[in-house]
Amino acid sequence: MTDTFVVIGAGLTGAKAVETLRAEGFAGRIVLVGAEPDLPYERPPLSKGYLLGQDDRASVFVHDEKWYAEQDVEVRTGQRAKALDRAAHEVELAGGERLGYTKLLLATGSSPRRLRVPGHDLAGVHYLRRLSHADQLRSALSAGGRVVVAGAGWIGLETAAAARTYGCEVTIVEPGPSPLHAALGPELGGFFADLHRGHGVELRFGTGVTGFAGDDAVSAVLTDDGEIPADVVVVGIGARPETQLAEEAGLTVDDGVRVDAALRTEDPDVYAAGDVASAWHPHYERTIRVEHWAAATNGGPAAARSMLGQAVEYAELPYFFSDQYDAGLEFTGWFPPGGYDRVVRRGDAEAFHAFWLAGDRVVAGLHVNRWDEGLDAVRELILSGRAVDPDRLADPGRPLDSH
Repeated sequence: MTDTFVVIGAGLTGAKAVETLRAEGFAGRIVLVGAEPDLPYERPPLSKGYLLGQDDRASVFVHDEKWYAEQDVEVRTGQRAKALDRAAHEVELAGGERLGYTKLLLATGSSPRRLRVPGHDLAGVHYLRRLSHADQLRSALSAGGRVVVAGAGWIGLETAAAARTYGCEVTIVEPGPSPLHAALGPELGGFFADLHRGHGVELRFGTGVTGFAGDDAVSAVLTDDGEIPADVVVVGIGARPETQLAEEAGLTVDDGVRVDAALRTEDPDVYAAGDVASAWHPHYERTIRVEHWAAATNGGPAAARSMLGQAVEYAELPYFFSDQYDAGLEFTGWFPPGGYDRVVRRGDAEAFHAFWLAGDRVVAGLHVNRWDEGLDAVRELILSGRAVDPDRLADPGRPLDSH
């Protein structure tokens, strides 16, 4: 009997998983199911090059339609998985079809957190997660006008930079004390605040959105501090993992779908990877969930190999990158809230490294415009767990790999 591997979630994680299954020699049936109408695509361009009109539409797709046909992968786009019957080894699609599986991968990703305030359903209030969202937002930004961004996280900052590049008047509203406060702590907030102020963005911290005003379309954002005129609103207040299918099937969910280091759930035939997975990380000795691009591009292949019975220990360090104006940056590592003691910087105001230290050990690192050194040595410092001298670490005259 031919084995059937079903992947639920036709995003980057799912695309990389089916690619790896075929590359590793799996000859059985593969079915890739996705709720969106499009083939799997990469999401970073949606807030970067594609949003700015620098990348064409075709460039964001992982593979074209011909590739899936050549690899004999059945792609079911525009079809939502409704229920998972683990006992029967079947997944039910919204249209009623039931797909039998030998092994199943949950790669359902995450969705934007919604701002449920009065006027939230007015035209002109945008979220950015899907390709269709980027199309709508690109059209709105290219018209110019007044843009208000709710949230100074990565999506908020990148869309603010895109809006300014289009010549829009931009205001960022953030309830926290600085940009990226939850992601990076307060130490780097000043850099990102100065970067955006230097490009003409107005920043309002310690301010929450209480509603949107307008008739059919948004005309203003209501905040704790008053009203801000707006033609376009972008809400970027985080994401939540799409765990409903797993929860209703009785799988353990703790922030995301709980999996071990081989990306297996407690059901030996069900796996999870990407944004939706809360995976045991051998370096951190705890489960963590990572929403960034690298979790998809690395997690999909790891899950595929695990489904094939290969020995897998998914131990990739979390990684992400961002482009804002003329600042390009990369970050690697992880720490829980309050999980570091100090931040050490080396370099100048426009090109530098930053290191998060717990005691005398590096737990995370970031560089801005330091492509000569990059992050390889930072990864090695994190994984080695060896003690570092903060003063030497801050000295740009000492190579990173000498610590």
